[in-house]
Amino acid sequence: MLMGRPFGIPVYVSPSWFLVALVITVMFEGQARHVVASPLSYAVAFVYAVLLYGSVFVHELSHAVTARIFGLPVRSVTLHILGGETAIERESPTPGREFLIAFAGPVVNLVLAGLGLLAELLLPLPPVGRLLVAALTFANLLVGVFNLLPGLPLDGGRLVRAAVWKITGRGGAGTVVAAWVGRGVAVLTLAAGAFLATYPVDGEGIGWVSLLWSALVASFIWVGATHALRAERVRARIPALHARRLARRAALVTADVPLAEAIRRAREEAAGALVIVDHERRPVGLVSERALNAVPEQRRPWLGVGEVSRTLSPELTLPADLSGEALIDALRRAPASEYLLVEPDGRVYGVLAATDIDRAFAGT
Repeated sequence: MLMGRPFGIPVYVSPSWFLVALVITVMFEGQARHVVASPLSYAVAFVYAVLLYGSVFVHELSHAVTARIFGLPVRSVTLHILGGETAIERESPTPGREFLIAFAGPVVNLVLAGLGLLAELLLPLPPVGRLLVAALTFANLLVGVFNLLPGLPLDGGRLVRAAVWKITGRGGAGTVVAAWVGRGVAVLTLAAGAFLATYPVDGEGIGWVSLLWSALVASFIWVGATHALRAERVRARIPALHARRLARRAALVTADVPLAEAIRRAREEAAGALVIVDHERRPVGLVSERALNAVPEQRRPWLGVGEVSRTLSPELTLPADLSGEALIDALRRAPASEYLLVEPDGRVYGVLAATDIDRAFAGT
C-alpha cells in the first residue's frame, strides 16, 4: 500500500504490518490497562503500535534521505513485519558514504530515545503520555542498539562492511566478512531467545512467544546474510562478462523466409540466433528463441520467420565491446530476451541472449 512520497520517495506499508500492529496492540494492552480502563486501553495500545512503526519509518527515511544527499537513487521505503527496508538502486561509491548511510538510521533512533528520556524527566506528562513516551524511548533504544549489531543485513553489518572495505580497498571483502558475522549474530539471537524462553522471571519462564520471535528475527538475519553472500558471488563475476564472448553467431534472413528455412540456414552457418534484415541487409528485428521453440515443427514451413520476431528498437542494439558494469547497466535500461551486438562501423557481430547472461552468472 502506497502511503505517500516524502522527499519524493515512495513509502509502502506491507499487509504484514497490520498483523504486527494487532500483535503489538494485544501485547501492550496489559500495560495500558494500568493507566486507562478497557476498552480505551486497546486504543492506547494501538496508538503505541502506530508510533512504534513511526520510529521505524523515520529510521528508514534517514537512510533514504542520506543516500539521496549523496546522489544515490532511492526506489522506495517499505514497512513490513520485521521493521522496514530502504531500496537503494546503486551501491555507495566509497566506504565513507556507505558508513554514513548505514549509521543514519540507528543514530536517529538513539536521538529519539534521548529526547524521550528528556521528555520523561522534564515535562509534566499525563499518565497515558508518560506510558507512551517511556515505551517509545525503550523501543527506540532497542531498535537503535539492535540495528548496530555487527552483521548483515543489519545496519551494523554495513558499518563492518564499510570498515573492511576501507582497510582492504575491496568492497567485496567487506560484504563477505559482514555476512559471515551476520550469520553468527543470527545464531546468537536464536540462542538468546531459547535462553529467555526458559529463564525464570518471578518464578515463570518468559515463554514460547520469546522463542518464536527470536526465531523469526534470527531467520531474517540468516537469510539476509546468505543473500548478501550469494549476491557478492554474482557481483564478483561481473568484471569477467564480455558481450563478445557471450554472443551467438547470427544468421541474417528477411521476414518472409519460412521459419523452417531460416532454421536450416542457421544450422548451415553454425549460428545460434536469427536476425531479421530488410532487402538492403539492414537489421530490423530479432527472432525470439522462446517464440521460435513454441512453434510446432509441422507449422514451421508455413510460417514466416517475421511472425516470431520483435522489432529492433534502438535500446536493443548494443556495442559488441561492452563488458562488466557497462554491459549490466545497458541490460538494466532495456530488459529483453535478446540484444543485437554491432561493431563500431555498424556491422552485425551477433546476438546476446539473456539466458546466456544468466548462465554466466550461474557459472555454467
